[in-house]
Parts: sequence; C-alpha cells; structure tokens
Amino acid sequence: MNILVLANKVPYPPNDGGAIATINMCIGLANNSNKLTLLAMSTPKHFIKTNNIPKWILKKMEVEIVYVDTKIKLHKLLKNLFFSKHPYNAERFISDIYQKKLISLLSNNKYDIIQLEGLYLSPYIKTIRKHTNSRISFRAHNIEYEIWQKLNINEKNIIKKVYLNILSKRIKKFELSIINKYDLLVAITKNDLLKFEQFGNNKPYNICQTGLDINKYTPDNNKTEFPTLFHIGGLDWIPNREGILWFINNCWNVLIKQNPELKFYIAGRNAPKSFIDKLNYKNIIFLGEVENAKEFINSKAIMVVPLLSGSGMRIKIIEGMAMQKFIISTSIGAQGIGHKNNDNIIIADSGKDFIDAINLAINNKTVYKTIKKNAREFIIKNFDNFEISKSLSEFYNL
Repeated sequence: MNILVLANKVPYPPNDGGAIATINMCIGLANNSNKLTLLAMSTPKHFIKTNNIPKWILKKMEVEIVYVDTKIKLHKLLKNLFFSKHPYNAERFISDIYQKKLISLLSNNKYDIIQLEGLYLSPYIKTIRKHTNSRISFRAHNIEYEIWQKLNINEKNIIKKVYLNILSKRIKKFELSIINKYDLLVAITKNDLLKFEQFGNNKPYNICQTGLDINKYTPDNNKTEFPTLFHIGGLDWIPNREGILWFINNCWNVLIKQNPELKFYIAGRNAPKSFIDKLNYKNIIFLGEVENAKEFINSKAIMVVPLLSGSGMRIKIIEGMAMQKFIISTSIGAQGIGHKNNDNIIIADSGKDFIDAINLAINNKTVYKTIKKNAREFIIKNFDNFEISKSLSEFYNL
C-alpha cells in the first residue's frame, strides 16, 4: 500500500509521547512492506529540518516538512475567544502553506490510505476529499476535550478556569463535528474507542496501541541509582506540570523526612520558568531536557506518574516498563495500557497511596524486583511495534 501520514509536528527526535506514537507507527508500517510518506509541520516549539532526521529513517520513508508558525499570539487568541466558535488550539494548525503542499502531494501521487495523526489534522479532510478518492484514516491519539475538561476542574485561578471551561467545550464540539467524516477510525486505547462509539462513530475501527522496538530498550541495573524517584515527559504539556506540582505539594515533605537521602529527578523539555521556580525543594533536581531519555530512565529507580488530567495512553510509562522500572502512577496516567495493578505497576490516586508505594519499593526488595521484572515481560508480550503495525496494515487491506 501507498500511505500518506499527516502530522502536526515532526516526530523526531522521539522524546515525547506524541512523537513516539507517530514515528514508531510510520516505521512499523514501512517495515510491513508499505510505501510511506510523512507530511509534517515544523513549528517554533518543535523546529526540525529534513537534514536533522537520521538517514536510516529517510531510507524507510519519504519525509516532507513544512514550517508552520503555531506560536500563541495574544491578539489572535483574543480574536478567537470573542469572535469565533472554534478552539484556538485547532486554528493554530490551519496553514495555507501546509495545505498547498498537501494538494501537491495528492495531485502527483495515488495513495491508498491518508492517515491523520490526531484531531488537529481534521480541518484538512475537506481538502483531501476535493483532490482524491483515497480512504482517510483518523488516528486519534486521545479524546482531546477530556484533557482540557479535567484541567478546568483542577484549576484554581478563576480567570484561567473560565477560559479552560470555554476551550474544553469548544474542543468537545469540534471533536464531535468530525465524527464519521473519515473512512476509518484508529483508536490507541479501548477506552477511547468506547468514547467514539458514544459520539456516534459508525465507521470501521481498529484499536492500535503505540508499540516499541523492544531491542532498543536494554535495562542495566548496575547503572541504576537506588533509591531515586524520577519523572520524564514534555513540560510544555500542562498536565505533566500540574501532576508534578501536585506530587510535590502532597508527598515530598513526608517522603524526605522518612527517607532523608531520597532524590527526585525531573526531566523534560520546554519547562516555563514559573514552573522551574516552584521546584526549589531539598533533593529535587531539575534537569530539563536530557540528551538520552533511555539512559536517563535506566539510571533512576522509581518512576512516578502523578497525572491528574489526560486521555489516550502515556508512552513514557510504556518506555519505563520496557526499561524494567518500578512505576507508580495514578489511574488516569496508566489508563489504556492494560496493566495489572500490584503486578507490573502500582496505582496510586492519593498522596498517601504514592508515599506508601514509594516506601514499599525502597524497603521491600522482593516486591521491587518482581514488579520491575513483570513490567518488562508485559511490554515484550503486548507492545511489539512490528506486530502492532502489522495488525494495522492488515486492517487497511480489508
């Protein structure tokens, strides 16, 4: 098959969940004997040129990159707020230049499938329909409005709360408006698929989790600092910052009194200064973006994922399990993975739960080693990227 994938950011380097989900699926489809073209937006936040992408990836697929200015501009945000019914999040990704490149590709090539990576590519469905009869696959990375709805619920600042309430309602309306405008639906989790069915989806569907090349994840316990806590994830994503601050405010003072030598390492790119300033606690080490995420994960012992808002699936948990880490997450953080609580992960939905689970990992080596071991075995069995991509390829061939 000849497949065109549209993405609202260049999925390289794969150092956040969205990028990993896109690039791994592209590689997996290419490895399953499909011809693949990726048309991606290079944005100020994720600015990448074609020559920044490794040659081994370029040998597997054609990559077309278009620069799109998605910076949040106050005057445009206010204009959108008062004079539009559409979410500003979506408007930022509507680009004439990107559309022209898309039309050019559609005019000069025949694609069997055009795969949209996420909600914010849906405005281009009308253009695709105008220029080709190719089937359109909507790959939903999450239920987008749920993220903003939960952020609104947790927000204390009244002005931000009012805006988040408006935004979450607009995103939900936008999300509902695209139902069945595609030909095929690809959901990353079963929970997300159930939501789409509630929305009224009547198109053929496939559940396709994000897979990993397990051979690239090699744990080395001799290089792990114990006991340590860590969190890794994009810090330009509000739910990650929200969860970390909640964890610090509700758990850290108790933990450091009980374990005076315990350290908490925080890694992630694009953290606002206002967030960094709130990390000034004993034994909390902020690293920013790390050069090698796998090496960083391997070097620390206990991954904490205190996510309070979110949807879809947390790819960093999958990576942590592949690296044989002891992981403690909220129910929201671990949703969609198919985990088994107290077997390959620990679920904690309160400050006390996190504190108890962390102390269990520190003080009970048998439990610590067993959950780590089970985590990696779970990933090997369920998240092989080639097999997951093969299943999607077969779905497209039906």
